[in-house]
Amino acid sequence: MRIRTLEISVGAFIVAGIGALFLLALEVSGLSLSPTQDTYKLYAEFTDVGGLRVRGKVSLSGVTIGRVNSIALDPKSSKAVVEMDIDADVNYLSADSVAVISTAGLLGEKYINVSIGGDEEALKDGDFFYSTQGALNLEKLISDFATSK
Repeated sequence: MRIRTLEISVGAFIVAGIGALFLLALEVSGLSLSPTQDTYKLYAEFTDVGGLRVRGKVSLSGVTIGRVNSIALDPKSSKAVVEMDIDADVNYLSADSVAVISTAGLLGEKYINVSIGGDEEALKDGDFFYSTQGALNLEKLISDFATSK
């Protein structure tokens, strides 16, 4: 009987470990088990997305308000066009809001940080951010510093 209890305990521990790994994989990949919220799409053009990835977060004041849905190259302007799904309850982003690609930490993941402007008109589904700032390219900065006199 004692061996049977030990076997059941080890089995339960292994099942709990596999469950924890599954949840960790979901968290790292940006997927979620919760039902999706209503969203609307906003777009932004950047000269350099510098490592921004699909399912990257979009945040306002450090709070996640959406996700990057797709990144594509516009053949006319040769700029990267980022499509974002913004939570429907965040419907107060002013038309002159700024989208900036930021880095979590010194070498962390890239995300889009939105700063609200002062315009009374709000961005609607399908609108573009009027002002954007691309990613800071650390390699380019070091290269420029190393080659400068």
